[in-house]
Order: sequence, then C-alpha cells, then structure tokens
Amino acid sequence: MDKKKIERINELARKKKAGGLTEEETAEQAELRREYLAEFRENMKAMLDSTIIQEPDGTRHALKQKDNPPAQ
Repeated sequence: MDKKKIERINELARKKKAGGLTEEETAEQAELRREYLAEFRENMKAMLDSTIIQEPDGTRHALKQKDNPPAQ
C-alpha cells in the first residue's frame, strides 16, 4: 500500500476522533482499511511460507498450515 493511502487512513481516523465522518468518508475509510488488511495478510502469509524451523537435532522443516484455519 502506498504512503498516500496510509496517510489518508490516518487523516480519516483523526477526523473521526475529532468530530465525525460523512457517509462517504466512512465508506472510504472502510474500503481503505479492507485494502490495508488484505495486503497485510498477504505479506504475513508470504513471510510465514518462507519460514524454516530448525529443531535442536539440526533438522529443518517448513511451517505447515493448520487443517482448519479459524473463520474470519
């Protein structure tokens, strides 16, 4: 996510705290947050997919995904 969008998220958060948002700004804030979280989750998944666990005996293995991930 580019810096301009993150600045807009913060601007809307400050405005909401100070006095309130219009319906359009509320919708914009929700969309920006959704986009930010989707990108965060994608980056976190990529990081975890590349993580290797080294056991005390020296063996190494990749992390495994749980069978039943929690519902969001």
